[in-house]
Amino acid sequence: MSTAIEKVFEEGKGVLLMTPTWIPRPLLAPGKRLRLHPDDYRCLGLKRGAICERWFSATKNAETGPDAPEDEGLSYVKTGEGRILFRDFVEELGERLVGKEIWEKYRGWPMFSKFYDYKCESFHHLHHMEKDAELVGVPSKPEAYYFPVEMNLSHDAAPVTYFGFDPSVTKEEIMERLEKFETKENNLTELSRGFRLELGTGWYTKPGVLHACGSLCTYEPQWMSESCSLWENYTPGSRIAPYEEFASKVPEEKKQDLEYLYGLMDEEANFDKDYRKHYFRRPIVETENGQYTQKWITYGNPYIGAKELRVRPGQTVTVKDKAAYGCILLQGYGKFGIHRAEAPVVIRYGEQTYDEFFVSEDAAKAGIVIENHSGQEWVMLKHFCHNCGMPEV
Repeated sequence: MSTAIEKVFEEGKGVLLMTPTWIPRPLLAPGKRLRLHPDDYRCLGLKRGAICERWFSATKNAETGPDAPEDEGLSYVKTGEGRILFRDFVEELGERLVGKEIWEKYRGWPMFSKFYDYKCESFHHLHHMEKDAELVGVPSKPEAYYFPVEMNLSHDAAPVTYFGFDPSVTKEEIMERLEKFETKENNLTELSRGFRLELGTGWYTKPGVLHACGSLCTYEPQWMSESCSLWENYTPGSRIAPYEEFASKVPEEKKQDLEYLYGLMDEEANFDKDYRKHYFRRPIVETENGQYTQKWITYGNPYIGAKELRVRPGQTVTVKDKAAYGCILLQGYGKFGIHRAEAPVVIRYGEQTYDEFFVSEDAAKAGIVIENHSGQEWVMLKHFCHNCGMPEV
């Protein structure tokens, strides 16, 4: 395998062509905007649920239930007639792929990104803060959202995301809803505050913040973790969430302790009266000229960054970045480095596409030559670790 990995890495000049990674979710209905063929959203079987997500640059498994295959969620690299796990590339190439700083600190690639695409809003849920995640040996999960126009020709049923709780809400009101988790719909978002989602913008969400994601197809750079606690047991269009999803990723002796579970929440952030001011992210232009525009779309946090690149029709450009990154092409076709690149219209499950890549740190710093052969803008989203030079808020 070492020889095969070296060959692909060298022939690609530090740029890897990835294969699509599709994720089913048993509790939620799909928005069907992932460009997957309409017949394929439930191709894994009704029990496993519909495909609602596509993952990028992932090195750890998705947790989708007991029937999931061993490689659920893991990204693969295209290698001639076959494929090899992206995780194996990271382990074999180390700092040559992810860069010295990231390799020395994490001995791996610690973030990934995905599209999630639900017909309705998700359950009000949180991802464990580091202090709580460490108790059960899992990573915490900071995450960010961006709502690309090209993936949202339909807004679906509920393009509103709820964050935290209204500052007037009391602990007693929240505990009353949590106590009902196994007996009736607890409608927790009735105590929250919602923000209508704006295309071409995004948000940053700290661990410990309750959020019910709206029904836009969302690009979500995040830490490589599946730590999650569902505080709401039902949302329109979903199945009822079992109590195990509420008391998830906590010590066994704490699973029935509502005071402990309440403590998973970052109270200061959840009741922040200036939440939008602190966590809403409008794009910041990094580079703009007659050939292309590159903007920061995720920034102002210590974990993850992301950019949107738009190359004008017919242009050939060299675009440099400061760190390794994964990327997904949403519109246009041409070449990305030595690779053929094209944004697909319809994808069959199991089909190889030419829209997803991973770029090594050295290749990113040297610059990728992009040829846009189409009559439209080349639109690409890129996800980075924290060493990418992103701006502060």
